[in-house]
Amino acid sequence: MAAVDTYGLGRVLGEKGVLPQRAKRIDPSLPLRPGELLIDVESLNIDAASFKQLKDAAGGDSAKIIEQIRAIVSERGKMQNPVTGSGGMLIGRVKQITPEHPAAGTLNVGDRLATLVSLTLTPLVIHEVRGIKPEIDRVDVTGQAILFASGIYARLPDDLPETLSLAALDVAGAPALVARWVKPGMRILMLGAGKSGALCLAQARQKLEGQGQLIAADISAKALSTLQGLGLCDQTITCDATQAVEVMDAVKAVTNGQLVDLVVNCASVPNTEMASILSVRDGGTVIFFSMATSFTTAALGAEGVGKDVTMIVGNGYVPGHADVTLGLLRGHPGLRRLFEERYV
Repeated sequence: MAAVDTYGLGRVLGEKGVLPQRAKRIDPSLPLRPGELLIDVESLNIDAASFKQLKDAAGGDSAKIIEQIRAIVSERGKMQNPVTGSGGMLIGRVKQITPEHPAAGTLNVGDRLATLVSLTLTPLVIHEVRGIKPEIDRVDVTGQAILFASGIYARLPDDLPETLSLAALDVAGAPALVARWVKPGMRILMLGAGKSGALCLAQARQKLEGQGQLIAADISAKALSTLQGLGLCDQTITCDATQAVEVMDAVKAVTNGQLVDLVVNCASVPNTEMASILSVRDGGTVIFFSMATSFTTAALGAEGVGKDVTMIVGNGYVPGHADVTLGLLRGHPGLRRLFEERYV
């Protein structure tokens, strides 16, 4: 059997020993190499922080957003926003699978799947952009992508619409990791009322088992009202998460000055690290899922305010995360309806 390049190092151009995610450019050309899988791409779900940056840079003009995405993919051989460093994920259909790929014999040509590894490391060619949906960070394309032997994926389920599955699987790692950290009786702050925030709230609600306090914070009062109406949180805080002291004061007000045990940061804008750190009690934990998070700001910021806090960088992969996330949609009709109305 031919040697398998498990992590796609051979696809990196001009940077020896560098993994595809960190590489400036990767080679998306055919033919496939041993251990690779080829996907006919139908849609890209761009990471929220990345799409916001592209949208702002384009002044909201869809044609200019598309132009930026095309330019990035053409130059880099992958979709990795050079400003935010983030990518997203894709949905498509298996076109070819090499015998050396771990899924050979399990996946078949024609199977529909969503990749659960970032577009920042996925070799990608876009032939045509068929449409764009700025309100849900999605770009419909005709193209091809390559999945390495190490690349994780999820078959699209038969009982949920594809677009619904795509929206949820895009952030599947977040609620699955939250499930590890939430314990009954905790006070929890969810920073961000978007896709990952809603799913994380639903997961936290399950794990709290009716004990504790669940607070949602976002700049959109309408989004917060929707989440509270679905029973996904106990209190809401309408705030600008870049204003750290104001957020901390608001959290104190709804926790009788206690602050929270756990902050889950799902914000899609930069400079929200200190709001998270100041809102958690000494000895508490912050999970950063936002791709706009700065490690330097978080680490030095916590030191600068003398806060003893455990900080977790949210990993997009948690074993079983696809099943956990899709299970939340199946088990919570209101959450599913929200996703269908807002993200499909």
